[in-house]
Amino acid sequence: MPRAAHSSPPDLGSAESAVDVALLYRAHERTVMRWAARLGGPDIDVEDVVQDVFLVARRRLGSFEGRGSLKTWLFRTTEKIVLAARRKGRLRRWLARSGEAATATMGAARPTPGEALERDREIRDVYRILDRLPERQRRVLVLFELEGLSTQEIAGLVGARVATVRVWLFRARARFLEEHQRLLGSQSNLDVRK
Repeated sequence: MPRAAHSSPPDLGSAESAVDVALLYRAHERTVMRWAARLGGPDIDVEDVVQDVFLVARRRLGSFEGRGSLKTWLFRTTEKIVLAARRKGRLRRWLARSGEAATATMGAARPTPGEALERDREIRDVYRILDRLPERQRRVLVLFELEGLSTQEIAGLVGARVATVRVWLFRARARFLEEHQRLLGSQSNLDVRK
């Protein structure tokens, strides 16, 4: 089936494609940055993710067939890059814990006021709980609660039916609350031991 001329991106080898990717970047950079920050959590390097997303866009824009929206294509690319970055971060943390040499190279945390520390702890707790959720539930919960997207918008981004997204969201919320209770229980046990 032939594609419409307006949905066909230019050849990536041409000078026009660099301009098109630059336009794409200007139009969607903030959205991709927000997705990366929210999907990745506080330990992700958002700027690296955004750069990688648009590098992929530069390489693969010619293969974009126009069957879905460009925004959906960018979201899925962002999601894959964030997943890879999170896996890499987990590996780095594991390796850092396994040797004192790696620990010695880590920078010390900057001293901050008590309120900032508490907020940072709460954000990390939320993302620690989110990391315990199955990836599908995590993604839907982040998009709905943090991004403020409707279930219809999420369905369009992830390629699922609205009813399916609602079921995932229901299960994600229930699982999040379970994990939150577990985290509170383990923290209260630590407080009692002190």
